Amino acid sequence: LLGASGVSMAKNVTLDRAARVELSCRLDKKYSHLKSLQVTWKRGNETIRHINKTENSWSIQLRILDDSKLGSYSCTLKGKEEISAMFHLQPKIEGKEKPIVSYEGDTAVMICNSLDYTPIAWTWYVTNGSEQIAINDSLLADKYVIDRISANVTHLKILKLTKEDDGVYWCEAAFELGKSKGKLKLKVLSLMVPLKPFLAIVSEVVILVTIVFLYEMYSKKKEKRA
Repeated sequence: LLGASGVSMAKNVTLDRAARVELSCRLDKKYSHLKSLQVTWKRGNETIRHINKTENSWSIQLRILDDSKLGSYSCTLKGKEEISAMFHLQPKIEGKEKPIVSYEGDTAVMICNSLDYTPIAWTWYVTNGSEQIAINDSLLADKYVIDRISANVTHLKILKLTKEDDGVYWCEAAFELGKSKGKLKLKVLSLMVPLKPFLAIVSEVVILVTIVFLYEMYSKKKEKRA
């Protein structure tokens, strides 16, 4: 525990199968002057007992057999100061953080991976309002193609993009200990977007040519009158 009083530190602990886990909070030497500390471990708001204590260290041992034991665990040390740390136990997957940008009519490819852990299965979802609808590529073969490139990586191809495909997608990995989701965003642009700068230049050229043409016509009429 290195944080200042009142500041909670956090650490993510990723799991893919049943395991024994020991969570430990060790007090930094600069806090060794703190005496008579009250140490509390919690899972969410539920207090956990059976603390194993060594010098300046407090730990708990967990048997993670299913997703009911996943979640956030915290240790809090109270004395003249209060110091705390948070542990987040969860399976974890990664999607591309930056939005994927493509154009109408093109094909977009979304990628998710599960880092060091191998999921039992993958599922892709598309967001429709407040709902997440599972994508069935066998029923919509002309629109979606789902490929499991390797045990840890999945691809979603969206064919013949339209503006309706613009939105948020989710990839879900199923592990022995539960499920975890990754979020991806797709931005579909109209084909007119890349043409706008070109069209702007063309319009300026047309206006300039028109002005020059009208000026020449005016000059010729003026010469004839003279």
